[in-house]
Amino acid sequence: MIYRDFQDIRLSALGFGAMRLPVIGGDDSKIDEAAALHMVDTAMKEGINYYDTAWGYHSGNSELVMGKALARYPREDFYLATKFPGYDPSNWGKVEEIFERQLEKLGVDYFDFYLFHNVCEMNIDAYLDDEKYGIYSYLIKQKQNGRIKHLGFSCHGSMDVLKRFLDAYGKDMEFCQLQLNYLDWTFQGGKDKVALLDEWNIPVWVMEPLRGGKLAQLAPEYENELKKLRPEEEIPAWAFRFLESIPSVTVILSGMSNEEQLVDNLKTFSEEKTLSESEMNAVLGMAEKMLSVGTVPCTSCHYCVSHCPQELDIPGLLNLYNEHAYTGGGFIAPMALSALSEDKRPQACIQCRSCEEVCPQQIKISEVLADFSEKLG
Repeated sequence: MIYRDFQDIRLSALGFGAMRLPVIGGDDSKIDEAAALHMVDTAMKEGINYYDTAWGYHSGNSELVMGKALARYPREDFYLATKFPGYDPSNWGKVEEIFERQLEKLGVDYFDFYLFHNVCEMNIDAYLDDEKYGIYSYLIKQKQNGRIKHLGFSCHGSMDVLKRFLDAYGKDMEFCQLQLNYLDWTFQGGKDKVALLDEWNIPVWVMEPLRGGKLAQLAPEYENELKKLRPEEEIPAWAFRFLESIPSVTVILSGMSNEEQLVDNLKTFSEEKTLSESEMNAVLGMAEKMLSVGTVPCTSCHYCVSHCPQELDIPGLLNLYNEHAYTGGGFIAPMALSALSEDKRPQACIQCRSCEEVCPQQIKISEVLADFSEKLG
């Protein structure tokens, strides 16, 4: 197992993510407890010492099952992470109630790592309104009391959201969990977000290294391209090797749904094989080609914005369109749009086409926004 130093401890570079545990009959709320416990046994035996769960995973049952699985081991043998579920507005005023319940569910007296969950456009104002909700103050108090050893946050939001959170709380954040992979290095601005976190000396934890499985199996043309570079390397391993090559990445979380996926990942993380400069360029070039299919080539020049009578943030909307189109749905675009007033959403476009007259990329913006509105229902 590859390990990374974090402050005065050593963490396994591969973290056990408990969002996609094996389930019964395809029901996400019904975890196959026997299979999950066996996977934890394998993980512990092979050197994984970081376990990540959350309040909402598997309809609230992930914390219960992970508590049972880890209770069979000495507390000092593993590092446990969970999160405050600020993605749900109904939770914003319940930080103490939820935190205490999480300790009960997981059967522990403290959390090694605790996160503000999913800092994004929809909840950034609530997270920053400490006078009203007191989330930050409460979690800082728990850290002072020793019930949180290390405090951090996860972020699916834009660069602006990340900056706002860091400006408010960055001095107290010890790590940040980002959706990061060789697609999102440019697609979600991962490179710029990592650079910003580097400025704050905040190490990166990675979620979605395989982008929900999209990078575990590629189109034949891309698989052949990678096989020419490293014939012996499995396709999913390339995503992990890419992340191993980013200096500030400390823990790479993988949500493994069965023993086979776990064993394959353990094999990858048995030795470090970072990418050379030429391999890195090849992977990022391949990613650019993958992302060009089904997306629009907006360069965020903002010429369109000055010609929009509705004053829409057209580049921002097109960026969300690309995310939604490439992913085939998902929660990120709807979540970001929910933070906008209705007169700033895609359906507010009046189809005047003034923006299209000045678009250097000749994007049919009115048609794209209409398609976006239809996709969103």
